[in-house]
Amino acid sequence: MPGIIKRIAGPVVFVYGLKKPKKNYIVEVGEEKLLGEIIQIRGDVSIIQVYEETSGLGIKEPVYAIDKPLTVRLGPGVMSTVYDGIQRPLDLLEGSFIGKGEKTSPLDLKKKWFFIPESNMTLGTKLQGGEILGRIQETETVENRILVPPNVHGELKELASEGKYVVSDNLARITNPSQDLELPFYHDWPVREPRPFKSRILSNKPFLTGQRILDFLYPLVEGGSAMIPGGFGTGKTVLNRTLAKFASTQIMQMTLCGERGNEAADALHSFLKLTDPTTGRLMIDRTSIIANTSNMPVAAREASIYMGVSIAEYYRDMGYTVSVMADSTSRWAEALREISGRLGEIPGEEGFPSYLPKLIGQFYERSGRCITLSGLEGSITIIGAVSPQGGDFSEPVTQYTMRFTTTLWALDTDLARSRHFPAISWRISYSQNVREIAEYLKKEVAPDWHEYRTRISTILQEEEELERIVRLIGKDTLSETQKGLLLTAELIREGFLQQNAFSDEDAFSSAQKSYRMAKAILLAHELIEERVQKEGLLVDPLYEEQLIEDIKRLKELNIDGIKEFTDQLPSRVKELKF
Repeated sequence: MPGIIKRIAGPVVFVYGLKKPKKNYIVEVGEEKLLGEIIQIRGDVSIIQVYEETSGLGIKEPVYAIDKPLTVRLGPGVMSTVYDGIQRPLDLLEGSFIGKGEKTSPLDLKKKWFFIPESNMTLGTKLQGGEILGRIQETETVENRILVPPNVHGELKELASEGKYVVSDNLARITNPSQDLELPFYHDWPVREPRPFKSRILSNKPFLTGQRILDFLYPLVEGGSAMIPGGFGTGKTVLNRTLAKFASTQIMQMTLCGERGNEAADALHSFLKLTDPTTGRLMIDRTSIIANTSNMPVAAREASIYMGVSIAEYYRDMGYTVSVMADSTSRWAEALREISGRLGEIPGEEGFPSYLPKLIGQFYERSGRCITLSGLEGSITIIGAVSPQGGDFSEPVTQYTMRFTTTLWALDTDLARSRHFPAISWRISYSQNVREIAEYLKKEVAPDWHEYRTRISTILQEEEELERIVRLIGKDTLSETQKGLLLTAELIREGFLQQNAFSDEDAFSSAQKSYRMAKAILLAHELIEERVQKEGLLVDPLYEEQLIEDIKRLKELNIDGIKEFTDQLPSRVKELKF
């Protein structure tokens, strides 16, 4: 017997008489069979959040229980597909908007894939969850390693031979004392449940982004977590697109959560045309996208975050390095606040539910580097954009997120207005991963990498102190040495930290190039400071020298060009006049 709708409060529906309800299990609501999920049970009343528009839904309409939690379907075809918040493919549905109750398969049921079984998979093999049964070339750049579902184990009785199959065909038959299972080429997984792995391992490898201020000053480890807070117009979307293009991971998962529909559509259209600098093919070939914009149902926004990270875990289990870009977790938190309010729960700070910190922590804890169930090494790096109202970093979502992420890339409104990209504030940002990756970069880039990073950070801090003095009593009170430090800080800001996201020469900067540029700027600082102290060289006239302009344009040179410029620095500084 179905349950009966008793009350409707936006996306929250109160249902009476649902037989044997289970929390987090899905239901079909009303005559149109809208997809929903049970979020609370109060006696005979089941409270359901509906993932579709509830306008037109009526009291006493039936609600049907489905005996499974909200799941994501994982298999060949997930890659290069754009889904909504409940994994309906947006490119397979007609019209500008998805119709209520409209059903479609997350995977293409007609497309045939060429399957190659693993050579060591013989009949009678004892299998555990997560083992690789075979391989399918999912896109030109991504090989889908077909896995035994994590919760399945037993003896292999049948396995598909080499050939072409649709995803619903039988892949394998596995038996154990309690069951005899026939597996297709896909499996479903509960989105709120992290996929298991053998063990977590410490990471000392940097997550390289090609952005100097991030890789050099505020690095993130592969398998770590970072947050990007920033007000409106500070460049979160452009930075996310840049990170997606240049990040040093094999798989990209993008979750657009609650952003404005028109902006998200523009971002998607431009992203679909992006070329992967590593392979020369389109970026979408190694990208999966969840798009749940602000004009879509608010409840599905809450689910979209979990859909995205579950897809990331699926590819991690294949042994890939995966990055998750979530934009924006603030909209996810706002969806939680709206649903919590409709449930009548006691609100926490600024109306957000009191359990918001727990949910944020659970999301970011699904990042990490690990040994998978098949014995491979994989990782998930999570980067979450936060959109604090008015750029106020003291608001709850920003503060809660800072508890659970190791790296802060804070966007600054003043820098954005001055056309400084990326508008990352070196006064607020920080990284707790410097020590972990220092040895790796000393070995792979240069032994004195950490020394140069420390010196640049120190100069930027000293500049801030000198600026306070200048604002109080003027620049004329500074010594020539102090003026020289301000000049160097300007060179660091304009010639090193600033990058042009639309320039072929400067959009990406390798770790080697960043190091060479830092070395050149600091050498110029040392040579100028030496002449100031020994010969009384005046600093103010140096701003008009061509040498200063050339240092600011180092970013336009390649590594060999920067090295040649550095070799010429002693003679060029020596030629400077008083």
